[in-house]
Amino acid sequence: MVSGNSEPRRALAATAVKILIAGGFGVGKTTMVGSVSEVPPLRTEEQLTSVSAGVDDLSGVEGKTTTTVALDFGRITINPELILYLFGTPGQDRFWFMWDELTNGALGAVVLADTRRLDTCFPAVDFFERRGLPFVVGVNCFDRAHRYGTEEVRGALDVDPDVPLLLCDARDRGSTKQVLATLLQHVMASAELAAS
Repeated sequence: MVSGNSEPRRALAATAVKILIAGGFGVGKTTMVGSVSEVPPLRTEEQLTSVSAGVDDLSGVEGKTTTTVALDFGRITINPELILYLFGTPGQDRFWFMWDELTNGALGAVVLADTRRLDTCFPAVDFFERRGLPFVVGVNCFDRAHRYGTEEVRGALDVDPDVPLLLCDARDRGSTKQVLATLLQHVMASAELAAS
């Protein structure tokens, strides 16, 4: 004899959430998606060729040989009820026309920044501010790059104090997960503020 409620348990359907990983050319978006995805990430990278000379600014990322031409895609299950679908945007301005489409249905975004070329993330910050999409800034700490404090970077980017800004390593799964957890907390806090 079974005590208690004898109704069969219903499996809870997972909520799928779309998150964008954005930023300038060469800041580590593809790396970030790949570091945390529980499935082999979809990448649309192509070799840089002589045709892109003078179009793609390789200053600060001279060793870069590939570029994302459409998007990166990965997935991470936070818990049985929450799955994040990660969409990495292309970084060069000639591909920005796709950002509007990629933003449809997104809950929030990570703007990845490189302090060696901080100006490359200004367009992403402006893009999400104009659309009112909650975002966090992840400062990707590259090897041999000068380390700045978060408040120095916040001042240089002129990001509002309520936008979370944290240092990270896009190659490290734990660091990427912390950035995503911070984004989810920020999204929930923004929703609560909007509802009050």
